[in-house]
Amino acid sequence: MDLQGGDIQQPGTGGRTAQALAGRRILLGITGSIAAYKAAVLCRLLKTAGAEVRVVMTPLAKQFITPLTMATLSKNPILVEFFDPENGAWNSHVSLGEWADCYLIAPATANTLAKMSCGIADNLLLTTYLSARCPIVVSPAMDLDMYAHPSTQENLQRLAARGVRIIEPAEGELASGLTGKGRMAEPARIAAYVGELLAAEDPEKKKSLQGKRFVVTAGATIEAIDPVRFISNHSSGKMGYAIAGALAARGAQVTLVSGRTSLPTPPGTKRVDVLSAAEMYEAATAAFDDADGAVMCAAVADYTPDTVSETKLKKGDGELCITLRRTRDIAAELGARKGGRLLVGFALETHDEQAHAEAKLAKKNFDFIVLNSLRDAGAGFRGDTNKVTFIDRCGREELPLLTKTEVAERIADKIQSMLN
Repeated sequence: MDLQGGDIQQPGTGGRTAQALAGRRILLGITGSIAAYKAAVLCRLLKTAGAEVRVVMTPLAKQFITPLTMATLSKNPILVEFFDPENGAWNSHVSLGEWADCYLIAPATANTLAKMSCGIADNLLLTTYLSARCPIVVSPAMDLDMYAHPSTQENLQRLAARGVRIIEPAEGELASGLTGKGRMAEPARIAAYVGELLAAEDPEKKKSLQGKRFVVTAGATIEAIDPVRFISNHSSGKMGYAIAGALAARGAQVTLVSGRTSLPTPPGTKRVDVLSAAEMYEAATAAFDDADGAVMCAAVADYTPDTVSETKLKKGDGELCITLRRTRDIAAELGARKGGRLLVGFALETHDEQAHAEAKLAKKNFDFIVLNSLRDAGAGFRGDTNKVTFIDRCGREELPLLTKTEVAERIADKIQSMLN
């Protein structure tokens, strides 16, 4: 990999991300994982983008990458112990936490995540975590069974609820020889995420939508067939949750109307949980009455079973036919009553993408629509990236492949410019 400045421009980063890292202070924590070798590349990317980097390592991390390597790349002494045994100089975890604009722990092992979750502070990296006042980002790295274990998932959920940002690991070949989810995210993606986070933390941006009220719909609806079965889709809610978080981070009052998801509630938002399209209709239309705008990101069922069986439908010898009826169109209803308010829609298509999106823009009375296609690699359901095109009545703007966090920031930028 070429470690020159171009690296930070890989898909999912972007020039704005590199600008956001310039002059920022990143505290990089490294734990005892085979993925620690990636920390060297990550450190170089952050430095190339203009960030100042200091490194704190757990004692076990030294078995995977040497302090000399990290000191050479960061151009700062490496901190491992609470004090220097040669002269007794104290490495203050409090000062480290105050110094950093972001505390990034990459790789983060299952052991370290568990200790963070429980508040255990038996090394310098962990005491610094408990003292830090800046945003915390972790990039987990472990074998697939460790990552999938309920205790690890519970620890991640607990940390997310406390505001820790988690960069999901990737799928692929692991050190054990197994293949699955657990690989630490690639350094370029982590650097991009940190840049996006720090860009969103801009004090002026935090006030840019102050006093505005938005409704954001997210996730999939569930249409019951019987007490056991239902009709739904693959939406994870990640895009809608990112948008709600981006608007709230700029000072807006956000009501997040959410289908079923395991995602933590974005800070600063009011979450209303629903299941069916009918419940989402009621919640979204009620919240829109007092709103300045809405972003319709949920994957709402167009059809629902005409009748719902009170008991489980048993398998018979013949075919089973289920009659479906149309659900009420939430976006069209808000478009009909919006007046001078702002309404943003989404279109996920598989063919004739632009024609379908433009038709939906007019029919639903959207101010602009966000189009993405399942034919584009890295776009669509469940993943952490998206490739979208903004379409309004003046034209179209195609964006490169970005993380969903950065797509949300671009959507918030466009909303802000249209309101102004």
